[in-house]
Amino acid sequence: MPDSSVPPTDDRIRLALVDDHKMLLGALTEWIRNAASDINMVAAVSTWPDLLTHTEFPVDVVLLDLDLKDNIPISLKISTLKTTGVKTVLMSTYSEPNVVREALAAGALGYLVKSEDAEMIVEAIRAASQGDSFVSAELDLALNASDVGGAPKLSAQERRVMALYGGGEPVKAVAFQLGISEETAKSYLKRIREKYRVAGIDVGTKVALRKRAIQDGILISTDAPNSF
Repeated sequence: MPDSSVPPTDDRIRLALVDDHKMLLGALTEWIRNAASDINMVAAVSTWPDLLTHTEFPVDVVLLDLDLKDNIPISLKISTLKTTGVKTVLMSTYSEPNVVREALAAGALGYLVKSEDAEMIVEAIRAASQGDSFVSAELDLALNASDVGGAPKLSAQERRVMALYGGGEPVKAVAFQLGISEETAKSYLKRIREKYRVAGIDVGTKVALRKRAIQDGILISTDAPNSF
């Protein structure tokens, strides 16, 4: 009897994983298959040519190791994927801001440091499949460290979390409404607060976060105007 909890294959995100570390390739493949019923891992290969010649290519999203040691520029890989309609999420062991900026400018929708929580990989894949950007909190801090004073750049999902939480919803309700786990919702809130902290803005309390969400146009205030 088919498991009704698993979405039909046609509705799932078709994912390919490319990493030249065979142990990590195997571990990630197994973890993603067990962690996300809405993601269909159709290819797990160790080289760029293996991806392009795979029978399942093109896929919806490619989770691509930044440094495959094949001397092919990452910008060329991303543009090649883009022309075939494939979304790219990069992962790397290092996080030089210039490299990240180049990758994002070339069209990558996600960038994760391999030390990031594994659950963030799934969120990045889901975001990319919807055309949304996703950069790990660690990298975002490095990229925006010079932007002190202005409102930080939030992804669409971060704005949704901030709007719901700032609007009075508890974390559990935010997670339920966005279809993510409570831990992931907490991670988003942490990332949001870190981004504002780097910009020199304190949103450590729920009240402060709500006020800032209204100020930045993320949340529309429903409070009646004070006539006194």
